[in-house]
Amino acid sequence: MHPFFTILLKELLIFFRSTGLVLMVIYFFTAEVYVAGDGVEVEAKNISIAIVDKSAGGISKKIISSLHAPEFQTPKFYTSQKELSDAIYDRDIMIGLIFDEDFEKNYYKHLNPQINILVDSTTASQSLMALGYLQNIVMDFNKMQLPITMKIHKLFNQNATTSYFMSLSELLSVITLLTVILTAVVFVKEKENGTWDIMLLMPVNPKIIILAKSFSQIIIVMIGTFLSVGIVLFKGFNIPLNGSLLNFFILTFFYVWTTAGLGLFIAAVSKTVTQIAQLSIVIMMPIIFLSGAWTPIYAMHPILQTLSIFSPLRYYIEGSESIFFRGSGFIDLLPYFGGVILLGIVLYWYGFRKIGKLF
Repeated sequence: MHPFFTILLKELLIFFRSTGLVLMVIYFFTAEVYVAGDGVEVEAKNISIAIVDKSAGGISKKIISSLHAPEFQTPKFYTSQKELSDAIYDRDIMIGLIFDEDFEKNYYKHLNPQINILVDSTTASQSLMALGYLQNIVMDFNKMQLPITMKIHKLFNQNATTSYFMSLSELLSVITLLTVILTAVVFVKEKENGTWDIMLLMPVNPKIIILAKSFSQIIIVMIGTFLSVGIVLFKGFNIPLNGSLLNFFILTFFYVWTTAGLGLFIAAVSKTVTQIAQLSIVIMMPIIFLSGAWTPIYAMHPILQTLSIFSPLRYYIEGSESIFFRGSGFIDLLPYFGGVILLGIVLYWYGFRKIGKLF
C-alpha cells in the first residue's frame, strides 16, 4: 500500500500547488452553485405586459390594476392591436391584453365578455405560468362560484422555493462534470508533459498507479462537495435536510467513483486537454438528458424512459432529492444506491481496463 499512498499524496500536492486549478474548483463548487440557485428563476416574474383598452370602462381598469409587481411590470398602453402585435414581435412585450369596445357592456349583460390575449410563447414555461396568473386574476375578480373547492397541499417543498431545487441540481451537475474532467486530466497531463513514458518505467504495478491517480481526484471532488453543501446549500440558501447527511455523502462517493470510470475512458482515448473537453460534452449530454434533470422521466418517450435506466445521474438525482426533501431512510434509498453501484462497477471496470491497455 506504500506506493499507492505515495502516488495519491503526490497527485494531491500537485493539485493544491496549482493555484489556477484550485480556484477553478472552488469557483464551481461555490459561486457557480450559488448563482444557479439565486439567479435562475422558474417562476414567471417581471413579465412585460401591454394593454389595448377599447372599452375604456371601470371593469377593465380594475382588472388592469391587479397586474403589478413582482409578477408583472408596469403595463404599457397601445391604441391598436397592430401596435401591440409589433411590440410582441420586437420582443418588447411578452403578453398583450385586448379589451374590445363591447367588453363592459357584455359583462353587465352576462353575455360572456372576452379578453383577447396575445402571448409570446418563445419562453414556454414562463408564458404558461403567466397565463395561469391572468386566469386567477380574472376568476378572482369575477368571483365565480365553482361547485368544487380545491385545497392544494404542497409536499416536500411547501413554499415551492426554486432556489432549493436549482442549487441542489447545479451541485449534482458540477460534481458530474468535474469528476469526469479532473480524472481524465490527471492522466492526459502526463501525455502532454512528456512524462508518460517515465511513468511507465516506475517500478510500480500499473493498477496501483491508475487506482491512486483516480482516487486522488475522487478525494478532491468530495472535499468540494463538503464545502458546497456546508457553505452554499446550508448557509447560503438554508436548504432543508429531512434525511441523513451521511447517506448523501455515501451516495455521492459511489457516484463520484462511477463517473471517475467515464474519466478513465476519456483519458484513454484523448491525447490533449482540448480533446477531453470535447469528449466530455459528447458523453455527458446524453447522460444528463436521460437523468431527468431537464425533463421528468415520466414525460419522456417510452424508449427514452427505458434508456434512462443506464444513466447513473438519474439514480443520483432521485436519491439526493429523496434525502434532502423527502427524508427517505436508508432502506428506501437502496434502489438508488443499487443503480449507482451497479453502473459504477461496469463503468469503472471498463474505463480501468481501457486505460490499463496503455501501460
